[in-house]
This record gives sequence, C-alpha cells and structure tokens, in this order.
Amino acid sequence: MVPARGAIAAVVVSLTILMGCADSTDDEHTASPTTTTALPPNQVAGVDLPHDAVDDAVDELDDLVASLMDDTHIPGMAVAVVHGGKTVYAKGFGVRQEGAPDKVDTDTVFQLASVSKSVAATVVASQVGAGRVDWTTPVVEHLPGFALADPATTAELTVGDLLAHRSGLPDHAGDRLEDIGYDQAAILDKLRLEPLAPFRITYEYTNFGFTAGAEAVAAAAGTDWAQLSADAVYGPLGMTSTSSRFADFQARPNRAVGHVNIDGEWVARSVRDPDAQSPAGGVSSSIEDMARWLTMLLADGAPIAPADALLPAITPQVISAPATAPTARAGNYGYGFNASTSPAGRTTYSHSGAFALGAATNFLVIPSADVAIVALTNAAPIGVPEALTAEFADLVQFGEIREDWRTLYHDVIAPLGDPEGDLAGQPAPANPAPAQPLPSYTGTYANEYWGPATITETPQGLTLSIGPAGQTYPLTHWDGDTFAFVPTGENAPTGSRSSVVFTGDTVTIDFFDADGLGTFTEGG
Repeated sequence: MVPARGAIAAVVVSLTILMGCADSTDDEHTASPTTTTALPPNQVAGVDLPHDAVDDAVDELDDLVASLMDDTHIPGMAVAVVHGGKTVYAKGFGVRQEGAPDKVDTDTVFQLASVSKSVAATVVASQVGAGRVDWTTPVVEHLPGFALADPATTAELTVGDLLAHRSGLPDHAGDRLEDIGYDQAAILDKLRLEPLAPFRITYEYTNFGFTAGAEAVAAAAGTDWAQLSADAVYGPLGMTSTSSRFADFQARPNRAVGHVNIDGEWVARSVRDPDAQSPAGGVSSSIEDMARWLTMLLADGAPIAPADALLPAITPQVISAPATAPTARAGNYGYGFNASTSPAGRTTYSHSGAFALGAATNFLVIPSADVAIVALTNAAPIGVPEALTAEFADLVQFGEIREDWRTLYHDVIAPLGDPEGDLAGQPAPANPAPAQPLPSYTGTYANEYWGPATITETPQGLTLSIGPAGQTYPLTHWDGDTFAFVPTGENAPTGSRSSVVFTGDTVTIDFFDADGLGTFTEGG
C-alpha cells in the first residue's frame, strides 16, 4: 500500500500508469493517419477519432455522473467540458454538504487540492513569458535563504526542478510539519534537514518543494503568491470565484464542504486549511472558472502566456513512473502536469487532487481532439473524478468505454484513505509487559526537525505535546516501554495509530520517522 503521506503522489502515478503514458511528442497537436496535412511522425495519432467524437461523449456525461454517484454515494460533484474554444458542458450534481438542501451548481466553489499545481504552473508560465523568471532560474536567486542538505544541489536547484519534483527531497517532505502547526516559512527552512536522493534523476512528489519553487517566482514578481496568481491568471481570465487563499474559500457562501467516509457514510467532519502549501494545494475554484482556465490551455496559453513559455510545463521533464516491463509505458511529469500518451497515440496532460479530509479532483486535456474535461468532488479520494475523465477520454478516442476504469481507479486510489502508523489495525498485546513508573518517561525531548516533544503525566496517564500550537495527544500503554497515540490531520486518516517507544533518554515516534527524523532526545 502507498502511505497516506504519499497520497497525492499515488494519484499522480496511478493516472500515468492506468491511462497508458509514454514519452510525449514535441507538439501537442496530432493528426489521424488519414489526415492529408503533412505532419512529423511524432504528431500522428495511432487511431482516428470517431465521427462527432466529442459531441457524442458529452451526450453520455449525465448518465455517467449519475451512475458514479449512485455507486459511490458521494455528496456532490461538478463537471465541465471545453471544446472549440468554449464551454460545451457544465453541470453540478448532488449537494454541497450531506444532510443539507443546498445543491451543487456550476458556481459552487471546491477545493482543488493538487490540481492547484497545474494552475500554479500556468502562473509561473505567465512570469516566464513576461521575462521575470525562466524555468531554469536558480531558486536561491530570489529566495537566498532557501537551502537543501547538499550545498551543491542548493546552488543548482531551479524553479523547474522543484515544480517537476526532481530536487531529491523525499516523498511529501514537510507535510507532517504542516499537520502539527508549522507555517510555510518554518517548513521551507526545515527542508534543509531532509535527506536527499540523487538530484534531477529521482522523482519524489513533494508539496513543499513545489511551493518553494513557486514562492521564488512570487519573490521575483515582488508580491505574494496568492496576489500574483490573481493578477497573472485569475483576473485576466475572469475567474472571479477562484483564489489561492483559504480565507476566500471560507467566505464563499456557495462552497462545497469536504466529506470523509466513516462506516459507509459520508460525513462533513474536518476542514482542510492548505495555506502553508498554497501553490501546491491551496486553490479553490468553480467549474465555470476552471472551464475558462482549460480554454486557455487549449489555446496554448493565450492570453496568459506565450506558447513556448507554457510548453515545458505540459511536456515531459522527468520520468515519474518507470516502466516495469518491456511492453509498459512509462509515466512522465512536466512542471505541475502529468504529461502522457494515451493508448490511441494521442498526447494528453492532466492532474489529480486529493485531500484525505474531503476533496477529490481531476482534469484531463486531449489537445489533438481540442477537448478538456474537469471533475470536482467534495468527498475524500476513491477514484471518482479519475474514473469519469477516463471514461470520457475513451468515448472521445474510441467511441466506447474500453476499460473498467471505476474498479481500476478505486483499487489504486481508495487505499489512500487507509490508516497510518505502525500500530494501525494491530490488536493490543494480550499480556503486555508493564511500563516503568510514568514519571520516568516525562520530560521534554528535543528534535531539530520536529521541534520539542513534551511528555507529561496527567491523572488520566501520559500525554504527548508537539508542534508550535502545542497539539496534545493522550498516550495509551501498549507494551513495556512502548505507548500508542492517535495522530490527526490531513496525513492521518481515520484509524491511524502510531507507536511511541522510549529507550533510555530518547523517544522514537513512528508517525514522524518516515525519513529517519523521528527520534527525540531528552534534554538535547
């Protein structure tokens, strides 16, 4: 299973594998074998589009969405399709919040989660086009205090490296710092403590690495990221319901509330505030606005960015999912986009978004068919928007749905909601060894990356406090010097449980130890 801390990465990789990715072509505009216009071989699609392909696929959408919602019982969904320079389909389905009467419509604002990365990449492309930065601009040129563990990597690291997830940072580095209350500045500073994989040849999906690259661009523009996004993309495109600030989402009266599945029921339980990683996951938008954005993409960036500034973002920059067999297509990632080739031989680009606390989104562009689709939902990820866009893509390219995309995507994505921690799902020992007297465990344990962890004795037992806000978790005795606690937050789905192991003057917390950084030293 893919750990929850890699949830978005799993969505990205599943898309590139299941949709059948390969190295993309030099140009997005492909032609069928029967087209008389002379094109380079790498722009020729392997299968002709059916007659009236897009119109016929759009005609199927009402039934496809209805059946998906019947199958999964998700509360709400909104879908839009762009073709021929205009929106040809836009509808809302279901409700904004389970148990409430307000319906989803085309103006309902959803949290986009990691679809924000693709939106952010178009903001960066606008600045590339304006000459303020380039994809190859060193990050330290505009964020001089930013550093990774290796000074040579820090010096060479570019905006593009971070937006392509090829910096060498570990998968989802920094995400759990956000869960315990650290702000963006503190998290970006702590990335220097993360172990690094080989630079530019390793793909590891990293929200805060991506955020650092985008923040360097905002610094070059002399403004903050949310304002740059509004000035460069949202305003010019008329995306009046779109923002990169969580407060704006919260202020929208027509907004979709996130839901998680608890014992088979969709429940609005928590709210995800993604401001710390706004470029990577903080956009909120409606399908009306997203249709405007997709129209811009199909127009090769106009009027936001020149085509040559956008092209690097939507074409391969790193292998994201290496082929596992001679017959397999590899998955590729551009700058904030999956860059793929479909089984029909047509280049596509796409992205998914997922919040464990209640959002699942996806868009897919088939430029040679001049069509794009976006699907937004207010439910934790189980593969619904991905299945819909894959079914639509089959209809456009083949005139029929050729795979059971619903099962394929459910099987890949639903496990993202599985509990985290080494004790999740484990029965407590039947005959545990006794603990030492509780005062022997109390104290403050230091850790450069996570900050201090304080163990306190209360009348109810031990507690763990950690993070800038002093989040406190009760500890339950497990066995000997091992205790257990239930973590919370975006990276701790329902049922998560982690060990807290005391050894001499140290304590190791499994939930915080994915990159070997989870040992705290008393008095250190």
